[in-house]
Amino acid sequence: MKKVIGAIWAFVLAGVYCSAQDTTVVTLDDAIRIALSENVSVRVADKEIERAKFEKRGAYASLFPDVNGTGSFQRTIKKQVMYMDGMSGASMLGDIFSPIITALEQNGIHVDMGQDDQASESSSSSGGISVGRWNTFNGGVSATMPLVNAQLWESLKISGQSVELAVEQARSSRLEAVTQVKQSYFAVLLAKEAFNVYKDVYENAMENLVNVQRKFDVNKVSELELTRAKANVAAAIPNVYNAESSVMLALWQLKAVMGVDLEMNIDTAGKLSDYAEHMFYDIHQNDEIDLDMNTTMRQLAIQADQLASTIKMQKYAYLPTLSLAFSYSMNAMTNDFKFSQYKWTPYSYVGISLNIPIFSGGKRHSALQAAKIQAQNLDLRRSETERQLKIAIRQYLNTMETNMKSYGSAQEAETLARKAYDISQRAYFVGKSTLTDLHDAELVLTQARLGTCQAIYNFVNAKASLEQLLGNDFINEE
Repeated sequence: MKKVIGAIWAFVLAGVYCSAQDTTVVTLDDAIRIALSENVSVRVADKEIERAKFEKRGAYASLFPDVNGTGSFQRTIKKQVMYMDGMSGASMLGDIFSPIITALEQNGIHVDMGQDDQASESSSSSGGISVGRWNTFNGGVSATMPLVNAQLWESLKISGQSVELAVEQARSSRLEAVTQVKQSYFAVLLAKEAFNVYKDVYENAMENLVNVQRKFDVNKVSELELTRAKANVAAAIPNVYNAESSVMLALWQLKAVMGVDLEMNIDTAGKLSDYAEHMFYDIHQNDEIDLDMNTTMRQLAIQADQLASTIKMQKYAYLPTLSLAFSYSMNAMTNDFKFSQYKWTPYSYVGISLNIPIFSGGKRHSALQAAKIQAQNLDLRRSETERQLKIAIRQYLNTMETNMKSYGSAQEAETLARKAYDISQRAYFVGKSTLTDLHDAELVLTQARLGTCQAIYNFVNAKASLEQLLGNDFINEE
């Protein structure tokens, strides 16, 4: 019997603890540092900061000239026809300009009337004059630049505030990651403490079974006593398996929030009782607690600034704007594709344009009123959020205070329960108590030990949440 149960116990231990050379032991600070560099939510938040910065740069680019190159080609399918009163066709137009054309050609200048045989026939038959050429080429460059635009300037301020909001959101992700790591780390320590408790219960049950078996072999105890001892051992094994599963799941959760490979073997350093000496907190300092570093309130404050700038921007939509424009282009109109013989005609201009808003159907007014209502809603949200956060502070403080008191009582209960168990064990060995009495004493000791660990865990878990709420994080400490 002892060999069989001992083999089961060895298997349980092998499932929980890997060899030292395959396991990486991390402290709480190490786990937080790893999470701040590997956690997915933190990395996504950093990318959001980069995105906001690029958007800000794109917004500031509106202050510089916007230069564009253009190029186009048009092939005329049907030329336009021009009609003139008192003229019957293109021939009359030729008769009018014939003396001028003749004089130019005598001086070596060729004049093209811009018509081919097909077009001439069409014009003659219709009584109009075809104008234009079959091919039109155009290429150039244009530039525009705002000179006075109050609405644009205010929008640049909003872009800068968007970067601030992204930075604060990244800080919120870091705070959340730090809290998750702390709570997951403490959950591992709690699971390991529970495992140790149930391991001790199992070992005590095994020791009692061995002693009862010896007494049974010499006819000093009944078979009922031996059966009870075996039942105690059998009842202890499922608790050990459950504790083992809890440790493994807690370690997986810790690896997930750290952002490391889930197949990596890690273990936590220290014990949950190491944090008992830090269970001191001035519960009455609530009157001095403020929410200046709370990330939710800071995000709402930045959003309020953005809405204030948005309201100004909507008001500035009523102001005139002044902009500078420049354009330079080259044009060529031909009937063929002999590029070397093309005559390119330049065209350019520079000017200043003034845009004065007069009427937009109430669009600007509606946008302004919508922004004001949005700002009012944000004020209501800020008030309600602040109220809820103060309630949460009180809840965390009450939880910490309760568990501080519970820890003292649990320690005393554990000391008394251990003493009672030792007395019951010695009394059982000398035959002055029954195995049932010993089992009851052990059950009370187990509950007291678990109560002590639970009080520590509840305290540090609530403290981690309170530190996140107040904005006290690992980053500030570093």
